[in-house]
Amino acid sequence: MLPNPSVSRAIFRALPLAAAMAFAFASGAQAQSLVELYDAARGHDATYISAKSLYDANLAKANQTLGGILPNIALSASVSRTYFDMRYDSGVTPPGFINPRYFGTASGGVTLTQPLYRPAVWFTYKQGGPLLQQAAAQYEAAEQDLLVRVSQAYFDVLTSEDSLELVQAQKKAVGEQLASAKRNFEVGTTTITGVRDAQARYDLTTAQEIAADNDVRIKRLALDLVVGLSNAKPKRLIDNSLLVKAPSEDVNVWVSQSESVSPAVRQAQLALDIAALEVSKAQAGHKPTLDAQVNYAGTRNTSGTSNTTTSVSDTHIYTPSAAIVLNLPIFSGFATDYRIQETVSLEGKARADLEAAKRNTAQATRTAYFGVVSGLSQVQAYEAAEASSQSSLDANKLGYSVGVNINIDVLNAQSQLYQTKRDLAKARYDVLVGTLKLRQAAGTLSPLDLQPINALLKP
Repeated sequence: MLPNPSVSRAIFRALPLAAAMAFAFASGAQAQSLVELYDAARGHDATYISAKSLYDANLAKANQTLGGILPNIALSASVSRTYFDMRYDSGVTPPGFINPRYFGTASGGVTLTQPLYRPAVWFTYKQGGPLLQQAAAQYEAAEQDLLVRVSQAYFDVLTSEDSLELVQAQKKAVGEQLASAKRNFEVGTTTITGVRDAQARYDLTTAQEIAADNDVRIKRLALDLVVGLSNAKPKRLIDNSLLVKAPSEDVNVWVSQSESVSPAVRQAQLALDIAALEVSKAQAGHKPTLDAQVNYAGTRNTSGTSNTTTSVSDTHIYTPSAAIVLNLPIFSGFATDYRIQETVSLEGKARADLEAAKRNTAQATRTAYFGVVSGLSQVQAYEAAEASSQSSLDANKLGYSVGVNINIDVLNAQSQLYQTKRDLAKARYDVLVGTLKLRQAAGTLSPLDLQPINALLKP
């Protein structure tokens, strides 16, 4: 059975960010494990933090859909002061009529509207669930991407450091061979050709050493950039012969799970669900809407109104009401029809995108699966080649010492041995990263998958 990623993700998200931040400011003098550097990266990597902010924004966006089906309450209030001056054509003001005069009006009310039948709003609300799940899938993909990027940068540093050490060891061996060639030339047991061959190989190895040293510097800077530390120092493997095991399941099992678990496929499936609801929402533009409204309003008049003829005391008027509001769309200038056509086309696009996501995920899973399997086989082949190259070098040295072989034979054997060692070291690290990429392609990758690899590192 492949691991269920939901439990591990829950554990991962429960890790406090403060711990990662505290580690980020720790001294970089001590070597750090893969898990430690990953925790530090979670509090620093800009791409991951951006994805976390996007997740929070999408979560809030999904919850906004509740506003369409829950009651809406509005409060209104107004205050006015009016100057009233009525002019009669006869020029005679009726008895008791006060003119001109001032009067005031203050009004307020509360209106509650409860949607009873709004198809478009209901479909918008139903989109909230897929939107929330889509945001979670996007965040999960960002988590997995960070995990792979940190692991790749971690082992890139170890690969470059191993390469530098092997180049330096090769340079030392070539230097000894150069000194031996010079001594033999001085005593007349070899020709100048052997000295020049050794000198050329020594100069070439020196150039390779410079390039390897610069590569180490670049790889360390790349790791520092991801994890947010200065001079991060990865721990090395305890025993280079120990690696993770090959996948026990058939490749079709991994592919089958990837088509349902992979964040990329889930995002595409949810996008199709949202697009289908969008079609229903557009079709609802032809349907009526029905709302229930309850209103409680009041008006206070001071010094009468424009309809009173005499000065009166203040009055209060209360007008509570309840209503059922029906709205039936008749014609919208064909906007609704074209909107339906648009959403149907977008639904077709989402369906094609889902099929593409499934195919790409299946292909990526197969590629990663066979990459791990072949990588483990390559490690075994390189281990055998290393032993053979060592035997070849020993034989050439012996032949050179008795005069059977020439100097270039020894130099070629040395070059082959150290190149094999470099290829072997890289193949081992590639297998470790490849197992993580396989789980990423299948959609099951979680921080707990770092533990088997972390156990292979020096304490």
